[in-house]
Amino acid sequence: MTKRLTSKYKSNRRLNADLWGRAKSPLNKGRNYGPGQHGQHRGKQSDYGVQLAAKQKLKNYYGNVSERQLRRYYIEARRRPGDTSEHLVGMLESRLDAMVYRAKFAPTVFAARQIVSHGHISVNGKRVNIPSYRVKTGDIVEVRPAARTMALIVSSGESGERSVPDYIQVDHANFAARMLSIPTLSEIPYGVEMHPSLLVVFYSR
Repeated sequence: MTKRLTSKYKSNRRLNADLWGRAKSPLNKGRNYGPGQHGQHRGKQSDYGVQLAAKQKLKNYYGNVSERQLRRYYIEARRRPGDTSEHLVGMLESRLDAMVYRAKFAPTVFAARQIVSHGHISVNGKRVNIPSYRVKTGDIVEVRPAARTMALIVSSGESGERSVPDYIQVDHANFAARMLSIPTLSEIPYGVEMHPSLLVVFYSR
């Protein structure tokens, strides 16, 4: 599992984007410049830099997905007929940790990854502790009974900070969610505008 050794909000400042749309982002406090000694000096980006930033936005948004995993998603998406970028975001959104986050069983995708890794989630009645596990349409994702009283999970479900997207059906009373469909880019409630097509260009160079 990929570990974040530095603050996740450094990603917001480095990319100059409030990736998760959270009030705690330093960009909302006037710190709209990069971290570090030279963070306030932003130069004009090259085409390569724009494509790299698009890749980093998606990579960081989903809890800093590893480069190997992201490239694997791209290769699989490219093999499918149709729009490669749409297939790519659909696969990212089908990750179990992303599903747990979208269903509001966790306040952040980082917390969702930890909840899954610690064995607190089941899929179709079977315990799954792999954050990258691919959820399919119709699958039932549940918080296991022993974890349903965890303050992190309860408070996340009660939070009004964000809503559950239409492609996921949630029963918060029973801590269960169903994937109704694999979403398209326009259906995914990203905190900022994402450009997965630029990531496809980056990998096809």
